Parts: sequence; structure tokens; C-alpha cells
Amino acid sequence: MAAIVASFTSSLLISSSPSFSSLILTKLRPNPLLGHHSFLPKPSCLRFHCRKLMATRPNLGLTNPVEIDPSKISLSVKDVDVAEWKGDLLAVGVTEKDLAKDDSSKFQNSILKKLDSLLGGLLAEASAEEDFTGKAGQSTVLRFPGLGSKRVGLIGLGSQTSSLAVFRSLGEAVASAAKTAQASNVAVVLASSEELSSESKLNTIAAVASGTILGIYEDNRFKSESKKPSLKSLDIIGFGTGIELEQKLKFVQDVCSGVILGKELVNAPANVLTPGALAEEASKIASTFSDVFTVNILNEEQCKELKMGSYLGVAAASANPPHFIHLCYKPSTGPVKAKLGLVGKGLTFDSGGYNIKTGPGCLIELMKFDMGGSAAVLGAAKAIGQIKPPGVEVHFVVAACENMISGTGMRPGDIVTASNGKTIEVNNTDAEGRLTLADALVYTCKQGAEKIIDLATLTGACIVALGPSIAGIFTPSDDLAKEVLLASEVSGEKLWRMPLEESYWESMKSGVADMVNTGGRQGGAITAALFLKQFVDEKVQWLHIDMAGPVWNDKKRAATGFGVSTLVEWVLKNSS
Repeated sequence: MAAIVASFTSSLLISSSPSFSSLILTKLRPNPLLGHHSFLPKPSCLRFHCRKLMATRPNLGLTNPVEIDPSKISLSVKDVDVAEWKGDLLAVGVTEKDLAKDDSSKFQNSILKKLDSLLGGLLAEASAEEDFTGKAGQSTVLRFPGLGSKRVGLIGLGSQTSSLAVFRSLGEAVASAAKTAQASNVAVVLASSEELSSESKLNTIAAVASGTILGIYEDNRFKSESKKPSLKSLDIIGFGTGIELEQKLKFVQDVCSGVILGKELVNAPANVLTPGALAEEASKIASTFSDVFTVNILNEEQCKELKMGSYLGVAAASANPPHFIHLCYKPSTGPVKAKLGLVGKGLTFDSGGYNIKTGPGCLIELMKFDMGGSAAVLGAAKAIGQIKPPGVEVHFVVAACENMISGTGMRPGDIVTASNGKTIEVNNTDAEGRLTLADALVYTCKQGAEKIIDLATLTGACIVALGPSIAGIFTPSDDLAKEVLLASEVSGEKLWRMPLEESYWESMKSGVADMVNTGGRQGGAITAALFLKQFVDEKVQWLHIDMAGPVWNDKKRAATGFGVSTLVEWVLKNSS
């Protein structure tokens, strides 16, 4: 950055790698290895023809993730009396208004009034003693005799419940309470749900369910000792029943499985998640959903034939060879009416190269997350493979490699040539992600994609501009911006549209090549996006997401899975 994993079965390393010193393809130094036979994939789904990789040495540090069977939570909607529900924890989402009491200090809200009556007034008494007012972030869990549930939890929603973020937070609070109580069976009910429309009910139960699933999840693959979550089932009460609600919960499970994959890919250390291991994860998705997916993994020789000098220049210093990943989703039946491309930055580790990351705040110890864009793309692919939307073809593309330092590595001042023929003077080897994305974007355009979104942990400048929770989006297309922003409103992921100020391109001009790869500190996120724009066909609608901030949660010291949900929603919006 300028500025895998459900399970692994083996370490994926090539036994011997040719010198990369000749892989930086430039007009000034023609490479005889290219020959006259150019490998040009057809603009269609490609069949898997990646040779099996043999492990020739153990992982650095002898670290392998523990294979943990993911515990799947049973989700259901039930139309039962809350007082009769039997289980470990009944969680009630309450607003500040719901806690209003009459002159005799009794709840006015019907659900709270009923529960309090059965408990002989203890609920009202306990909530007052705990100073529970229903503010967002407040919660209290009480154990009472006299109900089907062993415990009753009151969870504050604040004064407004119009935002889906409130209900995701409710789900997260339910997960936290379930962990503390070691509850296996949990039910959630809103004290006031009568005013919700049918569409609002669907979105509300989805938000509560996803908040609970992701809140209960813990990545313990690299811990010597860990406990599996105790939560087995979540019942959502008070929203009615029916096939539409059940289908929505199935959709939530599918998307959350993709988000969890995205988290695990980013959390995995670089000595485990090599470019080859990332490629293997893509192959697993294709084999699991072989009815709708094909995969093509290009090795370095095939990338040379495609003249991907920009990408290979970044990869040149690493002992771990590059793997160019192309997953293609195509529905098994029906016509295809839209072709989409999702491109993810796949730097499994970024040292900065010869412009090595040094000093406080350089975050070199976290540069395993520099493949967060590829994690979002592969997580979305896993979800799409389960959902199987009709009428849309999707190309998932990742140029996976490492940015390291060695005698064969790319140097400041080198000129590399991208696969569209444009030359780039490398004035900073730590602005490497855009170099890999350049060839990935050219490749994706050649697959016939009509709309392309790329995601990358691209610049520290975007974190400075928008902080740690918001990703910046850049696009010349107002229509595509609207599509993606609408998808993010449903997913709950925060995006903010940034300007593509063309006059800033002046700082990206080179005296000896078509362009430089970085234009300095001022407007760094904008100039990075302008750089990527040079590698997108003018006929293709394109949008860039700089997710350097929200890829990682500093407080939890773990990945967020950012991007997966928005990508899935966007693909579905483009599905027939």
C-alpha cells in the first residue's frame, strides 16, 4: 500500500523460480523470452488449467492454521408468545421511548408490560436499579424464574431506530450477551415492531441476523487453545413467518460466510497466505461451486506472454512466485444480460520494496492486510456461488504477489511497461498496488466486462481524508456511483464519493515515460485513482474503492471483512 481462508491443506510453493530480473517488460529492453506466441484468453469464462503446486519446504515458522469446523447458527423466524419461548436468553431491543412508565411505575409498552407482569414487577424494578434507559450501547442481562427463558436481556437502541446500523448493533450486542452467558439458544424481539413495513421487516431481520453471526464469530485458527462458540440457534420473534423471511435469512447466511472468508484471508499471516495459497483458495471456490464457476490461474510465464510488465515488476523480488487469479461466475441456465468485473488488490505482503516502510506509523507489521481488496473479491465470489443470481456474468480478478526486496527486485527509477503498452516510471516502489492493478484492469476489460469495480488498500492519504471507518470511491460515472452507494446503504458499509480532479494528473507526468506511479503527498488518493483510470477502456464503466481505512479494526486487532456485502448487493442489483 502506498502509503485464507476456511482451511489450508498444504503450503503452496514452487520448487524453483527463474530469475525475475528480465520480467520488467519495457520498450527500451525487449525481452526475448516473450517470443512470438502470445497467450490471449478469450473474453469468456476460462477453464481451470493450473498445474498442481508441490510443497518443497515447510512454512516459515512452521505455522499452519488449525482446521476448525465453522459452527453454523440455525436462523429462524417464529410467531410465538415471547413469554412462552423456551431457551437460554430472550433479548429485547428497546428504545428510550419503550421504557416509558405510567404513574404506578409500570411499563406502558405492551411486550415489556407483559414480561414484567409475569415476573411480578421485577423487570421494571431491576431496569431502574441498573439505571437502564434504553440508550444505544446500553444492555443488561438478568436471570429470573417464571419464564420459559432462563435469562432476559434488555438492549438499548437509542431514540431512533430508522437506521439499519442500529439493528446490526443489536445483533452484535446479542452475540456478546450470548458469549457471556454461554447461551446455546437465543431469541430476539423488538419491543416495538408494529410500525415496520414489509420491506423494513426484511431488512431489519437481516441486519439483526448478520450482526449476531458476525458478532459471535472469532478467528481462532492460529491459537493453541480456543473455545468454539456455544450459540447454536437464533429465533427472531414478532416479524411474522413465511417463505420470504426464511429466504432472507438464507441470504444472510450466504453473505456472512463470504464475509467470514474475507476476514480469515486478511487475518492470515503472510508466511501462511502466500500468493500461491491465495490462488488455491480461489480454486476451492471454483471446485465447491463447479456448476457456476470456472477458474484460470496464470503463472509467471503466461503473464509474460500477456506482457504484464507492471505486475511482474512488483513481483520480481519475492521468492514466492506471482499467481494471477481469474474466477468466472456464469449462471448454469438462462441468458446473460450483464457482464461485471470485480478486481481486488492482492499484495499478500508489502515491505515497500526499496522504498521500504520505516518509522512510526508505517504499519509494516500489518502489511498482511494489503490483500484486503482480493479478500473482498473472493469473499463475494463465495457468497455469489451460493446465491446463484441469474442473468449476470461476473469476473473476479486478482493479481496476487508480494512486494519484497532483493537483487532481482524493481528499483526506484525503473520503467515498466503495462499490458496495454503504457510505460510507467517507478518513482516509488511503495506505490506498488496500482502497478499490479493496472494489468489486472486491462485484463478484466478484455474479458468483456461492461462495469468494473476495483477494491484496494491503496493509499494512506485516503485514511487521512476519511478516517478508519469510511472507504473512498472514485469514478467518472454518476450512474455507477449511485448503484454502488445504494448497495452500500443496504450492506451498512460506509462509502464516500471523492473527486477525480483531472488537473491533478499534471503531477503524474514523467520526463522519460508515459507517467510516474505516484504524484506526491498532496491529493494522493486522487492521483492514485487517476493512475488506475489510464488502464480502463473508455467504453467500460469503472469505479475504484480505496478501502485502506476500514479493512482493519484496530480495537479488535482483526480484519473486518469490508467490501464483501456491498459487492454482493451490487451484483444482485445488476442481476435480472
